[in-house]
Amino acid sequence: MAKYITPAITPLTPEGGIDERGAAALYERLIAGGVDAVLVLGSIGEFFSLPMQQKRQLISLALHRIAGRLPVIAGTSDMLFENVVELSEFALAEGADAVIVVPPYYFRLEPEQIEAYYDALAARIHGRIYLYNFPDRTGYSIPAETVRRLALRHGNIVGCKDTIAGMDHTRELIKAVKPLRPEFEIYSGFDDNFAHNALCGGDGCIAGLSNVAPEVCSRWARAVNAGDWSEAAAIQQRIDRLMDIYTVGSPFIPFIKRAAALRGLPVGDAVSFPFPAVTEAQTQALADILSREGLLGGRSATAAGVWTVTPASPGGNG
Repeated sequence: MAKYITPAITPLTPEGGIDERGAAALYERLIAGGVDAVLVLGSIGEFFSLPMQQKRQLISLALHRIAGRLPVIAGTSDMLFENVVELSEFALAEGADAVIVVPPYYFRLEPEQIEAYYDALAARIHGRIYLYNFPDRTGYSIPAETVRRLALRHGNIVGCKDTIAGMDHTRELIKAVKPLRPEFEIYSGFDDNFAHNALCGGDGCIAGLSNVAPEVCSRWARAVNAGDWSEAAAIQQRIDRLMDIYTVGSPFIPFIKRAAALRGLPVGDAVSFPFPAVTEAQTQALADILSREGLLGGRSATAAGVWTVTPASPGGNG
């Protein structure tokens, strides 16, 4: 069964702390919206800008508030290997169903170095691990053959999130790994690849639009899993149009947050420094996209209660 997993945004206070009220409201909305699982501290969750104490706080908060109603995957990526091990062991001890780890970035790693990195993690982490391939952020891709060898060698490496715009690499992962480990989970990282991933024999996606419209994304998953291809095609086209949200500004995280707020999610207006502020014109562009897809209930951007998104204090994020 293909799954739609939400990489949750991280609501922040203006001072850069965790907005626990906003996070709790988000988790309740995702549960009510029918998504299949929640990933905290993924890329859209701003893991790269949060100190270890706040990461622990958010993991504990998510597990406490979700309370077993959905599986929770914890992002534990860090440039320091021991930090990854420490945070992973903490998350698993707290009750996380799995952790997900992007390989080190800044310097390009060769395939044998990537393999050695995950070999070491698999030996030190006592729980389920997802690989996270995101070449736009790391500067290199994890080859399908490397994933195959890791999957065959380590039973606790259980899947991979493949954040690449097309399906070519993801398709090669499916072909390389699934015949040997059918239970190995392979997810796309872009919303519009969900149905294609499922049709190729993958497991769905872990993608950000479900922060904004979880009910649309979960309905799409149900249609695909039921073989209702007329409904699936109609939602594919709707998701394709909602992908316009990602193009309103860059980096896209503030704009996903603002789109979620436009739909009534009580998230604050803070994002990691130095992410850009969302302008009034950009807020209106987001409102226009949501209104076009029937997701604003006829409200204007002003009536929806929009604030300007401003970066959190540079000191507040540690």
